[in-house]
Amino acid sequence: MSKKNRRRRPDIPRTIEPGCSNARLEAFDNRIKVTIRMAYGFHRVTNLIALIMLRCSGLDIRLPQPTI
Repeated sequence: MSKKNRRRRPDIPRTIEPGCSNARLEAFDNRIKVTIRMAYGFHRVTNLIALIMLRCSGLDIRLPQPTI
């Protein structure tokens, strides 16, 4: 076992037993990072914050489709 694993050995069961994971937090973090890359070139930080809040809110916003 590596030094880090030995040091964190008591923490591993405490993380696994309740069935909780940090997957949701990691997903939001990844979504924010991707949004920041998309928003490169925005002139105002408020526009970036608004875009992050919109993408992380869970709203399904679709562009109007033309009717034929």
